[in-house]
Amino acid sequence: MRLIIDTDTAGDDVFSLMLALTRPGVEVEAITIAHGNVGFVQHAENALVTLERCGKAGVPVYLGAERPFTRAPLDAAYVFGHDGMSDSGFPKTAQRPAEGHAVDELVRRIMDAPGEITLIAQAPLTNIALAYLREPRIAKALKHLWIMGGTDNGVGNVTPAAEYNFYVDPEAAKIVVNAGFAMSIVTWTETLRDGLFTSAQLAELEALGTPKAQFFTDVNRASLAFARETEGLDGSLHPDALTCAVALDESLILESEDCVVDVETMGELTRGYLSVSHAILPDIEVADPALKRRPPNARVIKSIDQAGFFAAMKQALL
Repeated sequence: MRLIIDTDTAGDDVFSLMLALTRPGVEVEAITIAHGNVGFVQHAENALVTLERCGKAGVPVYLGAERPFTRAPLDAAYVFGHDGMSDSGFPKTAQRPAEGHAVDELVRRIMDAPGEITLIAQAPLTNIALAYLREPRIAKALKHLWIMGGTDNGVGNVTPAAEYNFYVDPEAAKIVVNAGFAMSIVTWTETLRDGLFTSAQLAELEALGTPKAQFFTDVNRASLAFARETEGLDGSLHPDALTCAVALDESLILESEDCVVDVETMGELTRGYLSVSHAILPDIEVADPALKRRPPNARVIKSIDQAGFFAAMKQALL
């Protein structure tokens, strides 16, 4: 598999990178950096540290969009620590971000290898939207787009309606989901179902005693504390790693549905909401003759093998 990962590297983004970087048969060809979880430049530093810890220094890391389309950047340091790595104080690596802009690299790499590149998007979708606007043909040239974002008619993690990645830049998300990519979405709703590593599972990972397992434990410390103290969970949530795991091994998907999805950009209370069609809807023209039916534009993942996900993470830490 030829893979590019677009990320706002902090906390669980790191574990997604680790899954991909350590998986036999997967070639991570580039990492592209977006605004998001913590300071923009820090996202690149965190990706570079992760590459070094996985023995993959040299994979190019490209800086991309520093802000959303219409609003100021919004970070989540309250979840991940100020450095996005639980304030662990990891030293800078010798490798530096590569020359070139992430958007240009996305366009170039996808168009140079039509039908071959898989893209995992685990940040606000600004880079992906800008790449599509620069070169709309990437929508058909990309093999598959995996998105971590939105909710499946469920509860958000910023507002009651919206998940962080879509809330931060709903204009970008709306462009991407309507662009015509072959696309699968792992939502925050699905993360709440199958993306939790329990305290017992986390202890099992730490007990591996490997350098990668210790790195995981150190990076996860702030997210785990937030999940326990604020969300009342017995463990930590891993949406990005969950998305990467199923992108690398689709046999982990237990249930999915081809749906019509779109993103709310105007709602006073629902800005960033991912609208997902569902089976009990009537034919839309019957409900309102002014509306027209649209064909499904995304596969929405409904259920994932949690034990298989945990096993994949454990293998990556050996």
